[in-house]
Amino acid sequence: EVQLVESGGGLVQAGGSLRLSCAASGITFDDYGIGWFRQAPGKEREGVSCLNMNDGSTYYGDSVHGRFTISSDNAKNTVWLQMHSLKPEDTAVYYCAAVTGCSGYPGSFYYYGMSYWGKGTLVTVSS
Repeated sequence: EVQLVESGGGLVQAGGSLRLSCAASGITFDDYGIGWFRQAPGKEREGVSCLNMNDGSTYYGDSVHGRFTISSDNAKNTVWLQMHSLKPEDTAVYYCAAVTGCSGYPGSFYYYGMSYWGKGTLVTVSS
């Protein structure tokens, strides 16, 4: 059974930092891309970042580029999303997903193929 479990969300003041974790099980980690997505109330889901495990390529959404960093520990099947300079508009439920792969260009990306999703972790940024 594929499981992705997010953790690390919480309440932070604007300008602060948080690090989210995504622990994956039931998949061969190196065969997938791991993406972070978020959904704010009343808004559509937005791609935040994605990391292809097979070649280490990374992608970021335009709204987080330069503030967020995605990284991984393949031995632990874990991906992190380090978030700095948080803004109230970053408030959302953050989901990680294991996907067949991700691609795109600076400021925008998409995932393709199969996807497995976690249940999400809430990030609230107060002004």
